[in-house]
Amino acid sequence: MDHPSRRALLGAGLVGGTALLAGCDSHDGPPEAAVSTPSSTSVSTPPSTAAGVSSGVASGAAATDFDPRDWASVRAQFNLDPSLAQFAAFVFSPHTKVLDQAIAGYRDELATDTETALLARARREAAVRSAAAGYHGGVANQYALTDSTTMGLGLMYGGMSLGPGDEVVTTTHDFYSTEESLRLLHERTGALVSRVTLYDDPAAAAVDAMVEALVAAVTPRTKVVALTWVHSSTGVRVPVREICTALDDLDRVPRDQYSVCVDGVHGFSAVDADVSDLGCDFLAAGTHKWLHGPRGTGILWGRDWGPLAAVIPTFSDPSVPAGRLTPGGYHCFEHQWAAADAFGFMSRIGRARVVARVAEQATRLKEGLSGIEGITLKTPMSSDVSAGIVCFDVAGQRPPDVVARLRQAGVVGSATPYATSYVRLGPSLATDPDQVDRAVEAVRSLV
Repeated sequence: MDHPSRRALLGAGLVGGTALLAGCDSHDGPPEAAVSTPSSTSVSTPPSTAAGVSSGVASGAAATDFDPRDWASVRAQFNLDPSLAQFAAFVFSPHTKVLDQAIAGYRDELATDTETALLARARREAAVRSAAAGYHGGVANQYALTDSTTMGLGLMYGGMSLGPGDEVVTTTHDFYSTEESLRLLHERTGALVSRVTLYDDPAAAAVDAMVEALVAAVTPRTKVVALTWVHSSTGVRVPVREICTALDDLDRVPRDQYSVCVDGVHGFSAVDADVSDLGCDFLAAGTHKWLHGPRGTGILWGRDWGPLAAVIPTFSDPSVPAGRLTPGGYHCFEHQWAAADAFGFMSRIGRARVVARVAEQATRLKEGLSGIEGITLKTPMSSDVSAGIVCFDVAGQRPPDVVARLRQAGVVGSATPYATSYVRLGPSLATDPDQVDRAVEAVRSLV
C-alpha cells in the first residue's frame, strides 16, 4: 500500500500513532510487546528481547555475542587500545561490539530505504523508552529522549514557569551545564538562585550533613531544588533519596510547592537504584557514559510532566507524556534507536552486577591510593557517598601534568574541569582489577 508522507503524519499529529504506523509499514518486524522490568541480576535474556524489540543488526548477520557472566568477555566488547588502562572511558564511552553492530544495522536501513526506516521511528522511540524503564525503573512514558545530559537539563530548567519572587535552591558543587541552565532560567524569569555548600572536605562528606544542609536551605519561596546525583568534580554521591525523604517530611514548606530536579548522569548505571525510587521529580542523564550507550544519546525522566512546558517542538506523539518533551528534528537516528540495544546489553549482565563491578574496582583503587604518601584522596571511601569516580591530588603537581605522566605509563585518566581541579580515574566495565593495581603503581611512581 502507499505510505503517507512523514510531513502528513506530523501535520496530523499522528507521528506517534503506532497503530497507523503498523498498518503503513510491514517491513519493520512485530510491534513491541509489553515490557516488564527485568531482574537486575538476570544474565540470560538476549539483548533483542530484553528491550522487547528487534535488534538493529542487519538481516542475516549474527549478533556479536559475549558471555555476560564472564568479565573478560564483557571487557572484550570494547575496541580499546589494549596497551592502555582506560580509566576515562566513562567520560564519553566507547561503543561495545554489540552496539556498533546494532548501529550499523539501523544505518543500513536508513541508507537503503530511508522513508520506510523513518516510518518506524515512533515504534523505535517507544522501544528505547521501554528498555530504559526495564533497566532503570519507572514506566516507559516517563522517559523523554534527548541527545545528552545538557539537553535534558536545558529542557528541564527551560520548561519551568517561575517568577521574580520565586527561588531555586542548588549547590556549590554542580557542573557547568546545571549552573548555566540556572543562569538562563534566572535571566528568563527573574527567579533567584541560592546555593548551599553540602561539604567542605569532599573526602569527609556524610549523608546526614548533606541532607541537613540542603533541607535547611529550602524556604517558602522555593520552587525548584536542583541537585547532582554524583559530583564529577569530587566523586561524592549526593544522597538524593534521603534528601527527598527529608523534604517530604518537612512541615514548614509543602512538598508539592517545588520540583526536585537532578543531573543524574554519573549515577545512571553506576548506582543500583530505580530512578522512580529516588523521590525526585525530574532526572536528566546522558546514556553515553556509565551505560556505555550510543554517543549523542540521553534521557530525561519525569514523574509527572505537568510542571514542564515544552521548549523544542516535538515530532513524537504529544499524547504520550514523555513525547511532548522529546525534541523533534532529524537526529542521528541509528544512535538513538540503538540505545535500546545498549540497555539490552546491560540488562543481560544485570544492573546490580554492573554496579557491584564498578564499586569493587573503585574501592580497590581508593584503598590503594590512600596508602601512598603524597596522595590526598578527595573521594569518600564509603560506597554510601561515592560511586565510580575517584578523585585525588598529587602533592606539588598540577592535575593535567599528572594525567600526562600517567598516560606515559599506560594509564588514561582525566583532570576535573573545575576551578579547583583534581586527578580523576573512573573504573568501569572497560577496566579490570589488574588494571586498577597497575594504575595505583603508576601513581606511586610519580611521588
